[in-house]
Amino acid sequence: MTIAKGLTYSERELKQIGKRPLRPDGVDKVTGRARYGADLSAPGMLIAKVLRSPHPHARIHAIDTTKAEALAGVKAVITRDDFPDVGSGERIPSEGDEDLRYTAHNVMARDKALYEGHTVAAVAAISAAIANKALGLIEVDYEPLPHVTDVDEAMKPDAPVLHDDMFTSGVEPTPDTPSNVAQRVEVSLGDTAEGFSEADIVIERDFTTEAVHQGYIEPQACLATVSGDGSAELWCCTQGHFSARNSCAKILDMEMSKLRVTASEIGGGFGGKTQVFIEPLALALSRKAGRPVKLVMSREDVFKGTGPTASTSMSVKVGVTKDGRITAAEAVLKYQGGAFPSAPTGAASMTAFACYDIAHVLVVGYVVVTNRPKAAAYRAPGAPMAAFAVESVMDEIAGRVGMDPIDFRLKNAPIEGSQAAYGPKFGAIGYVETLEAAKAHEHYQVPLKPGQGRGVASGYWFNWDGETCVTLNIQDDGTAAVAVGTPDIGGSRASMCQMVAEELGIDYSKVQATVVDTNALGFNDVTGGSRVTFACGMAAIQAARNVIEDLCARAAGVWGISPDAVVWEDGAARPSGDNAGKFDPMPLTEIAKLAAKTGGPIAGHAEFTAKGAGVSFSTQIVDVEVDRETGKTTILRYTVIQDAGKAIHPSYVEGQYQGGAAQGIGWALNEEYVYGEDGKLQNAGFLDYRMPVASDLPMIDTVIVEVPNPNHPYGVRGVGETSIIPPMGAIANALAAATGLRMNSLPMSPPKLLKALDEAAPDQAAE
Repeated sequence: MTIAKGLTYSERELKQIGKRPLRPDGVDKVTGRARYGADLSAPGMLIAKVLRSPHPHARIHAIDTTKAEALAGVKAVITRDDFPDVGSGERIPSEGDEDLRYTAHNVMARDKALYEGHTVAAVAAISAAIANKALGLIEVDYEPLPHVTDVDEAMKPDAPVLHDDMFTSGVEPTPDTPSNVAQRVEVSLGDTAEGFSEADIVIERDFTTEAVHQGYIEPQACLATVSGDGSAELWCCTQGHFSARNSCAKILDMEMSKLRVTASEIGGGFGGKTQVFIEPLALALSRKAGRPVKLVMSREDVFKGTGPTASTSMSVKVGVTKDGRITAAEAVLKYQGGAFPSAPTGAASMTAFACYDIAHVLVVGYVVVTNRPKAAAYRAPGAPMAAFAVESVMDEIAGRVGMDPIDFRLKNAPIEGSQAAYGPKFGAIGYVETLEAAKAHEHYQVPLKPGQGRGVASGYWFNWDGETCVTLNIQDDGTAAVAVGTPDIGGSRASMCQMVAEELGIDYSKVQATVVDTNALGFNDVTGGSRVTFACGMAAIQAARNVIEDLCARAAGVWGISPDAVVWEDGAARPSGDNAGKFDPMPLTEIAKLAAKTGGPIAGHAEFTAKGAGVSFSTQIVDVEVDRETGKTTILRYTVIQDAGKAIHPSYVEGQYQGGAAQGIGWALNEEYVYGEDGKLQNAGFLDYRMPVASDLPMIDTVIVEVPNPNHPYGVRGVGETSIIPPMGAIANALAAATGLRMNSLPMSPPKLLKALDEAAPDQAAE
């Protein structure tokens, strides 16, 4: 279902956009022809393996690689000694805007191993068996140190300190004692003391969430080759090969122009492949061995050595009048980002109350380090956890004032011109439309049976724009080739082709989009932040319009009239009117055939830092049923309503909505990193890390709301991230409706829920 409002064009005017053509990568993927990260090989290729710390926190006094290097078949061994020092403060472009020093120290441990799984050495050998044997011959002199994996414990004054040079920023004056609190973040609007004084009801609750992994099916993999003159090639599965190039070059002190990076097809990323983990290792090994090196992570390595999202400890306080008007809201958000300060606390603080028009807001967030793997982005980084806490409290408040949960949100919803607590005033937004669509949806009207519950929650994400570069080439036969620098993780090649086809007035089948390597285009930011269809789409449209201007000029030259007297309509150049002359329309195919005689190749390009990504809202409805004997929660029905601005390819948009909801269901009910008292991860594999499978999920219904983003020619808003924000809150609210219990800790797993039910049973019986 699609609900459109305020469109600047009629659907009849669009011939390619809004349609559902076949996906361009479909055949290759179902036939096995598509090449993923581990699919490339090279003559003389070596196999690399990584030695990881068995300790969650340990000083590394010495590493002896003599025996490993002497083993027949071993061609290179690298440790911290093979990496140059990297200064602090230099940023590298990624979804998290990483500090290069921390990235480099995460790739290879320096003086300390900071988590179980931290890389301390790597080997390249002629076979995997020899490489594994060599790892066992490396002798590391560890001094185990006290560790901490819990965010609240890490903030205590007597906690083991991970970094002696880490002093809390965002605090005046800057502390002179190091701690695990890397940063304090504050978002404020108005005066919350005044706002709470106006409230009739104030509710304050505490929440915790555990770290979860993106769960991509394809582990990180790469093939690197460095030649004698220092030129290098890297093939890897990544969401941003330009950022990977920059990171690797800086970490290894290489010239960027000598490092060519190609992005493979990607078997899932969800933000987890926006930074480098193994790529610098493969390059360093190849440089040392003088041969190509292939490095593929095991699933255990993925869990222990790459970034999950943060775990959190949060408190939320909200005040409301008797008639349901929110007067004030506060939150304290403590996010741990693993061994380095990479927790997405800033985004969480900005999005926490963005679904509500509140005059008085205060959010204080903390970025905390612990002895865990360095956190990475995961779909709307930071926002889902904060939304779980906020949406749970909002649902409870709606019940206290006797309001329908959607009516309560409608009463407090921001509209165009509303002031966001984190700074800007909202432009054209579609939040109210999602709420109205949810209330009118048949799902919201269906009666429930005893023991079942229905929950509603909303979510907000900024969306991003970023640096983008696109080239469009017209071939001699009139077909179009689009070169983009943004890996396709959600259908962007199809949407680029549709927008270019729409602009040129040709059929979608006549346009081919290719993700090219880093030497073929200018810099492109990562595929992340829901930016690609917006930003890369704008670039593709501009490139197409450059081509059209050229096509009109060439037709004008053939006709002997001014270019100003030519227009482009329905895939052909035409005289703008009778005064321009009597000429038959000249289609693209004809102009393309004349290219050599009218000026040479026909191409358009665009390069810019895009601005104006439209923000996105989603409202979701879920029905659940709880088995009180086992604590198992069954999702009966799920509906996602979200503003896409304009759905370029509705099937892909629906897929994004469904994928985010499915991942949110797993996050809500089962997924978690489990650490023992020894600081070691206990469930580093899909057998024990419980992701949803098909039998855990219902058919997820979708409603595409279209309130155009005025900053894009077709009104596009990013859609890839917002859908994962509401599920945890919606499911918690549904569980509260079904059981009378409010769960304040994720995941709401069967053992945890069963314990809560058992503890509540005596009280319920007494009632």
